[in-house]
Amino acid sequence: MAAGAVLRPFLSGCAHKLTGLRLSALPICVRTVHVCSVLRAGHNKWSKVKDIKIPKDAARARMIAKYAMLIRVAVREGGPNPEYNIALAQLIEQCRNKNLPKATIDAAIKGAEKSKAGSQYLYEARGPGGSMLLIEVLTDNNTRSHQAIKHILIKNGGAMCESARHHFDRKGVIVATRDQVSTEKALDLAIESGAEDVHEAEDEEEKPILQFICDMNSTKAVRTALETLGVHTLSVGMEYISNTPAPLTQDQLDSSANLIEALSEYPEVVRVWDNIQALE
Repeated sequence: MAAGAVLRPFLSGCAHKLTGLRLSALPICVRTVHVCSVLRAGHNKWSKVKDIKIPKDAARARMIAKYAMLIRVAVREGGPNPEYNIALAQLIEQCRNKNLPKATIDAAIKGAEKSKAGSQYLYEARGPGGSMLLIEVLTDNNTRSHQAIKHILIKNGGAMCESARHHFDRKGVIVATRDQVSTEKALDLAIESGAEDVHEAEDEEEKPILQFICDMNSTKAVRTALETLGVHTLSVGMEYISNTPAPLTQDQLDSSANLIEALSEYPEVVRVWDNIQALE
């Protein structure tokens, strides 16, 4: 979901400007694809804890506002024509699959030039139980936003840190409908399409979906392969995927949910990624 081309540290190294990210990768000799029921169960339990904390109407209004922000940035950086602006095309597709009003999408595109110039930043933080957070922010004043996020973290048992990004990989994510696909079949589809992993999840309306994880440069090929195999894909985007999950107790999950809720309520926060799982 981020747009741009270079990482630039800010302040104490806790913020990186998101104008396009490039992550170094470790050499891989064997590509493994897996669906771990225990880990995914912990992840899904944590997702449900987060969802309970945010009323659906409020969450949807927040989502619409933040997609509009991202669209305006994509238009300013790559122009208003999605045929020539891949980032914008991906955002529009994601908006449509989340049933955002067409009028809202069009207004965000048309209003891009008149809106305040802003930049995207990625803050690194530590949460309850040693969990790690990446906080994506869109702001026209990084100093103000950095201080506000720091205050929210401290107030809710978290802190800025400089090592959170090492716990995540930047990956392409193809979202598809579940359509009664079993876990075993999902695994087969991931292998046949060239995906690195597949996650079982739910969308905002609690409908089951599959998330096929792949290298950022392979999203088009994997999506095409999935559709050839009969999978109904919904959208594609770039996300931070945890590579070192942090299992938390119920009390820590509750504290983490409160923290992420507080961060998400801050108007300039676009998204919060975490490496949290429920301790089974």
